[in-house]
Amino acid sequence: MRIHHLNCATLRPLGGYLMDGMTPGIGPVNLVCHTLLIESSDGLILVDTGLGISDVLKPQERINPIFRKLFRPRLDFKETAYHQIELMGLNPMDVKHIILTHLDLDHAGGIDDFPNARVHVMNVERQAALKNKSILSRTRYSPKQLTRARFWNTYYPGKDRWYGFQCVRNLEGLPPEILLISLLGHSHGHAGVAIETDRGWLLHAGSAYYYRGELDKEYHCPPGLMAIQKMMEVNRDLRLMNQDRLRHLANYYAHEVTVFSSHDPIEYLSLRESGEIYVLSESMKHNYTVDDLSSMGLS
Repeated sequence: MRIHHLNCATLRPLGGYLMDGMTPGIGPVNLVCHTLLIESSDGLILVDTGLGISDVLKPQERINPIFRKLFRPRLDFKETAYHQIELMGLNPMDVKHIILTHLDLDHAGGIDDFPNARVHVMNVERQAALKNKSILSRTRYSPKQLTRARFWNTYYPGKDRWYGFQCVRNLEGLPPEILLISLLGHSHGHAGVAIETDRGWLLHAGSAYYYRGELDKEYHCPPGLMAIQKMMEVNRDLRLMNQDRLRHLANYYAHEVTVFSSHDPIEYLSLRESGEIYVLSESMKHNYTVDDLSSMGLS
């Protein structure tokens, strides 16, 4: 099985240096919605979806105006997972599973582009999205994004542990190398998605943190992004505790685990441009570069 890194929506909040620590002034910056596409023998698997086709076509109906004003998403059909899958020469209807870190609209917008897919998410997250009563909930969740999904698998974290984190193993219909990792705080049922490869683990940490410097031993985060995280959190203590645990994981187990978030563009580009396509450990024990695949006519 091969893993591809996709950006399935560009977010362009104002703030310049205050948002990304790089851009002069206070103009727009570019954040990503980092999504994974996994090719398996049983079909395609998405980890998060970014924004979907209907979000691009009908943003007024599906994207909360507060979210649109704050994050200023680029509404581009070419960035949808559906289009990018087609561009690879794959069939979007072969997406059999969607694993979600959480149901925020910039993570779950593409669900209804894949009506045959089984959706995997933490139970408490789905319940929070269905209730959708508070101002924060109405800002972050879009009920219209969730109505077409026919097959839901919801999970509760149990006694199993992964590097000390509560986790869910043996997700229904999915390879055993894919786990849900409890990372509460940003939302009620926020989770990471861990994938075991022949080169170690990948951990998609969703929105458990926004900026790569938050994993440094000497924590740092642009004040604008820090403010957004505080605005979107449901439990600050849990969010900060899990950030601290992720920081420990990233610094002391870097040889075993690669941690990345949903929105940091530098992390995304680093992984996408590394030219590596991982093969899950249950199958061939090889790691091919883009050049290797090209020479075999597989790129």
